[in-house]
Amino acid sequence: MVTTTSSTKLPNTAGRPVVFDADNKVNLLGLTRPRLRDFFQQIGEKPFRTDQLLKWIHQRGVTNFDDMTDLSKALRVKLSQLAEITPPEVVSEHISTDGTRKWAVKVTSGSLVETVFIPDGERGTLCISSQVGCTLDCSFCSTGKQGFQRDLTCAEIIGQVWLANRSLTKFDPQARRAVTNVVMMGMGEPLLNFDNAIDAANLSMDDCAYGLSKRRVTLSTSGVVPAMKKMIGMTDVSLAVSLHAANNELRNELVPINKKYPIAVLLEAIKNYMDSLPDRRRVVTIEYTLMDGVNDSDEQARELVDVLRDTPCKINIIPFNPFPQSGYKKPSRRRTERFQDILFKAGYIVTVRTTRGDDIDAACGQLVGQVKDKTKRNERYQQKYSEINKDAEQVVRFVSAQQ
Repeated sequence: MVTTTSSTKLPNTAGRPVVFDADNKVNLLGLTRPRLRDFFQQIGEKPFRTDQLLKWIHQRGVTNFDDMTDLSKALRVKLSQLAEITPPEVVSEHISTDGTRKWAVKVTSGSLVETVFIPDGERGTLCISSQVGCTLDCSFCSTGKQGFQRDLTCAEIIGQVWLANRSLTKFDPQARRAVTNVVMMGMGEPLLNFDNAIDAANLSMDDCAYGLSKRRVTLSTSGVVPAMKKMIGMTDVSLAVSLHAANNELRNELVPINKKYPIAVLLEAIKNYMDSLPDRRRVVTIEYTLMDGVNDSDEQARELVDVLRDTPCKINIIPFNPFPQSGYKKPSRRRTERFQDILFKAGYIVTVRTTRGDDIDAACGQLVGQVKDKTKRNERYQQKYSEINKDAEQVVRFVSAQQ
């Protein structure tokens, strides 16, 4: 029998304690290699148990300690008393006509977040969420309009990868790898949930977990500069930055965090992180959501060329995906191609993201989930557009009466 106390703390290499007691078991699903190694050390077990557990959890999908046959019976009993392996719960699954899948995932607070899998030939990209809602309020993103409830734990973030693998391959070692790429581009701003997001990214790349290449795990940020500085030395995940405008005046409107960390400061933070990576050939991905009449002119394309001149990057153009009451429109195909052509002729690698899963609201910028909003932002947003609709109805009635 293992005796525990209500205040036992397991230190780890990052300085964050792992707390466990008889009534609050540690969820091993969310522990990185260093944290799991410390866990075993504190309960008197050898470090090699770390690799065994990581493989059982993330490569074989096993959640019952009794099924871990290369562990001694005594260790299995000890683990069952101190720990658990509990992924989040899938509430619903929707499959698009183009093969895209979207899962609504229930987390411990009762809120729902959304996870999207996008198949493309041999490539399978999983877009995962890092927060319940989002604290930022980018004007063109439906997630931000839902407000914010809380950060996801590492177990809830990496649990989305675990759930996708269970759904797509059932952890069959003979099956072709389904999830080849993981992108933190779902609900939330990952760098405002720093520790959990970085842990999940590192688990995605761990050879004893999901073993994905550093080039195939991408963290997307709107530009939380202090956290970008903190990333150096803690991870070598690929970086994507949501820019969406080439001047501060427009970006302040589209991405409000720009008021705190303007473009020049953001580009310096990008440079410092990319320079810290051992592979100097890697470049940042600049994400640019293209909106009709907002940021899609020839002049704005040339402005983008100029502002990124000293930033080794590739540019991903994302035609805006409409959602109710957004106030923005998708640009025409001709305008999108013209914008891309200007960037391409300036020497940039430019891709246009194909809209996938829009029939199940799984396209970029459309994820909303069900957020128990603590900020009241969603309430204010709905009230604002209710008032706009009432005004519009009054205008229609007035015009009709004059006719």
